[in-house]
Amino acid sequence: MAEVSVKTRFVRIAPRKLRLVSDLVRGNMVGEAMNTLKFTNKRGAKVVYKALVSAVANAQTKGTIDVDNLYVKKITVDEGPVMKRFMPRAQGRATQIRKKMSHLNITLDEK
Repeated sequence: MAEVSVKTRFVRIAPRKLRLVSDLVRGNMVGEAMNTLKFTNKRGAKVVYKALVSAVANAQTKGTIDVDNLYVKKITVDEGPVMKRFMPRAQGRATQIRKKMSHLNITLDEK
């Protein structure tokens, strides 16, 4: 069995929010996972959907894999770098704003 993987790095969404969406599709067949993502009302669903489409395209390019039998074997969301910004607050103070990024890894395999 040949695995196909895709990595999407430096996605400007917090890993915690992206994990909520990735947990929905882990272990599902690709068609079912795409359908779930299409109707999920979360910003991270669009990111995971695009990565899943890319992984399926990688499988088609490989040629030895039957695309209809693919399932999401492994999907992980890792923490990326953090952009740090400051926001002015009352009485001359400033608070830090942390803009988090994520790295998304998807591995597909045949049933």
